[in-house]
Amino acid sequence: RTITVPEGLRLEEIAKRVAESQLATADGVLAMAAKPHTFAGDVEFDLPESGLEGYLLPETYEFALDADAQQIVARMVRELEREFVRPNPEAIAGSKLNLHEIITLASLVEREARMGDERATIAGVLTNRLDIGMKLQCDATVQYALDEHKPRLTFDDLKVDSPYNTYLHEGLPPGPIAAPGLACLEAALHPAQTDALFYVARPDGRHVFTRTYEEHLAAIRRIRGE
Repeated sequence: RTITVPEGLRLEEIAKRVAESQLATADGVLAMAAKPHTFAGDVEFDLPESGLEGYLLPETYEFALDADAQQIVARMVRELEREFVRPNPEAIAGSKLNLHEIITLASLVEREARMGDERATIAGVLTNRLDIGMKLQCDATVQYALDEHKPRLTFDDLKVDSPYNTYLHEGLPPGPIAAPGLACLEAALHPAQTDALFYVARPDGRHVFTRTYEEHLAAIRRIRGE
């Protein structure tokens, strides 16, 4: 049976996809994803104790009709190793970030980038902020903390008390906020060299990248037609 996992889904959304295939229940998938130690022998890299959010690689999979939740989750984790971890040992070892942080950064890029050619630049902006201790202020992390998608965040939303709220806390969130695809994993591993520290989305989904807060505010005014 075929299961397609698109990029950018949360664990509960992936579990729902599996349930729709009638191979395993959503609760069964979530239960297995909450026990990473179960899969320690399946891969050669460390899995986070907190759970497997972000570690199930988006892909189209084929499973035997008798596959259970443990086999399905194990396959998706192994695919992350096969497609990303094993092909990039030197780059991962040479990165400023460890593997968990790379996957976490990639998940932010996945949720923020609408256009493929902007992924590495967005990763570069976020990396620049990390380098100087500047809060990431990433809307996608607030959406994750709220546990719901809102078309537009309010100022009250930005105050939500969560370690995932990068408007309140410096650095990366504790873990991934979604399952990043290979393109965003590569962008996080090889962020673009840029002097930008800000970006704002245009109505067409592309972003305007700027270096200073003043330039950022001017870009916002232009986009709003002020």
